[in-house]
Amino acid sequence: MLLPIVAVEDLPRHLARGQTLAGLDLGDKTIGVAVSDAGFTLANPRPVIIRKKFSLDAAVLLEQLGKEKVGAVVIGLPVNMDGSEGPRAQASRAFVRNIARLSDLPFAFWDERLSTVAAERALIEMDVSRKKRAGRIDSAAAAFILQGVLDRLQSLGGE
Repeated sequence: MLLPIVAVEDLPRHLARGQTLAGLDLGDKTIGVAVSDAGFTLANPRPVIIRKKFSLDAAVLLEQLGKEKVGAVVIGLPVNMDGSEGPRAQASRAFVRNIARLSDLPFAFWDERLSTVAAERALIEMDVSRKKRAGRIDSAAAAFILQGVLDRLQSLGGE
């Protein structure tokens, strides 16, 4: 079944009681994952998924989302600084189209401009070593993306 692409503002209507919201940062080599708390106030980074091939990546991701009781997923959309969409944004949209065939979860896109920069800055401020930052940056970026969505929903009086 094809899952819907929904607007961020509509996410609360797709979430049942007890479900969480996930954020993803799709990198070339890893998928950064973050999951909200049950109250939809805080994004918590999870270990990255090392990308191998789509079918394996999707299976690992969907299993993890199931364990976390995720009811909807926000994907960072890497929009160019001028607002246009390049190859990376197209790859993110293709990922959602492909995973839509495997899951009923609704997906929303979130403009992720500068999320990796902000995540790296936060890790540096926490004095995380360069070597450890490399392994955490995508999940930190996913948490930054998800936190932006959670803050937006809070400002709208959402869940």
